[in-house]
Amino acid sequence: MKNYVFTLLLFATAHTLFAQQKTKTENVILITLDGMRWQEVFNGADSSFMRQQQHLKDGNLKVKYWRNDLNERRKALFPFFWSTIASQGQLYGNRAIGSKVDITNNQLFSYPGYNEILTGHADNERIHSNDKIYNPNKNLLEYFNSLPAFKNKVAAFTSWDVFPYIINDKRSGVFVSTGWEPIKDTNLTDREKMMNQLLQSLPNPLGDVRLDAFTFYYGMEYIKKNKPRVMYFAFDETDDFAHGGEYAAYLNSAKYTDRFIGELWSYIQSDPTYKNKTTIIITCDHGRGADAEGWKHHGQKIPEATQIWFAFLGPDTPALGEIKTGQAYQNQIAKTMAALLGLNYTSEQPVGEVLSDVIKK
Repeated sequence: MKNYVFTLLLFATAHTLFAQQKTKTENVILITLDGMRWQEVFNGADSSFMRQQQHLKDGNLKVKYWRNDLNERRKALFPFFWSTIASQGQLYGNRAIGSKVDITNNQLFSYPGYNEILTGHADNERIHSNDKIYNPNKNLLEYFNSLPAFKNKVAAFTSWDVFPYIINDKRSGVFVSTGWEPIKDTNLTDREKMMNQLLQSLPNPLGDVRLDAFTFYYGMEYIKKNKPRVMYFAFDETDDFAHGGEYAAYLNSAKYTDRFIGELWSYIQSDPTYKNKTTIIITCDHGRGADAEGWKHHGQKIPEATQIWFAFLGPDTPALGEIKTGQAYQNQIAKTMAALLGLNYTSEQPVGEVLSDVIKK
């Protein structure tokens, strides 16, 4: 009997220690590319779409992105993905080899997708438009900002001006920089001052959507000054250019974003606050159609718009590279992101489970 009790105590102790096991990750950066198809991420540029250029033409598109070899072709478009992440992290969503990632909301457009990413669950009853309505659901960034260790160390830099409503910055207290608005601070850096001037001087083909380069470099200045523990970059150009049928601009924007992520990772690995203590998570809000017309669109009439992808890179993520089988879902990002920080995220609604292979056992 004593041996039995001792065994139970030993098991309980071991289980508790495992459950409280500290991760190496102390900071997390979430990055989204709006409407970026998995097809280009895993296959590279589609030559059959390259003639779809109207106002934003690029005569060197094939030279820049077309390669007969699939591995070389996707690396030409996403060099950081297919060098650093593929060798040191994990990529999910190549349906051609059996790795599937899908959204669980039934709307298949942006606000519902970002709600699912940030809350860990779909809300088809209340989130069914892209209107500027404050999100009634509490989200992961809000959860982090409520914790003493993360208070005022959570920020979002976004190109689409609906994000203050998606994140509900008024309720959550999360700092959100968005849209075609200059940065306001009493201690602006020289780079921020210059970007504020440029923002008011350059023509913007995207209207109220901020060009992604401004979103990225504003965010980088914020990281350097404020050292946030949780950061969210939400890029938008890929979706806007796709809707316009501008395949060249869509590809070029994807390439620029890959470069931004590479610059971010290089900085992370050079700064003692972040080096070997930071995980980046990259994904998208929805997929797009698969043919010459459908790739421009998403929504309930486009069944392929449920198809998305993930990428993970950080000190707790085993270097498995391209995941070849399995089914994952958009609603798993939130709980996985928290688990990387050693936290158990829950919500009023059931949330997706942690992606088990992302964190070393």
